Amino acid sequence: MLTAIDAAATLELRLAELQRNNPEAFMEALFKAFYRSLGNVVFQVVQDRDVAEDLVQDVLLNVWKNRDTLQITTTYKAYLHRAAMNAALRYAERQKRQVSLEQAGSPDFGTNSTAEHMDGQEAEQAVAAALAALPPQCRAVFLLSRQEGLSYQQIADTLEVAPKTVENQMGKALRLLRQHLKGFFSGALLLLLGLL
Repeated sequence: MLTAIDAAATLELRLAELQRNNPEAFMEALFKAFYRSLGNVVFQVVQDRDVAEDLVQDVLLNVWKNRDTLQITTTYKAYLHRAAMNAALRYAERQKRQVSLEQAGSPDFGTNSTAEHMDGQEAEQAVAAALAALPPQCRAVFLLSRQEGLSYQQIADTLEVAPKTVENQMGKALRLLRQHLKGFFSGALLLLLGLL
């Protein structure tokens, strides 16, 4: 029985072989193996399903265009996640520049709401709004750590930044999330959410 690590290594070897010998099968295998996870990661940054799909398709199209000269120095998974995250961050930065602060406004998180008065949907909306309010790089670091389960070193490799930058961005993300959510959730709930 293959472990997850063995399966990932086998997939990487298969992709390298297909890249050399069968470009169409290579792209099909990349798509099947990574499209959904790339889309989920990008969506967490851009918060728009259509945009996330477009960005992932652009990343895969670039791989197709450069398949003859593409040299992967890490793994296909790491390369694609880094490319997708960079595309998402670039998109988020462009969007941030296009929308003035007056138009964007700041989310109204309220001060009198408590977890006891909120239903599950309101809680999800509060957390989603708090995540959306984070700067793009903070959001990316937080999501890669908490949703993808990556270590700081893996996040640093994915985003091509120093591990200390990841640590600083994570601290900033946690601080901002606690500030945005403290009116909604008690300290115990923030602890359960991993924000304390």
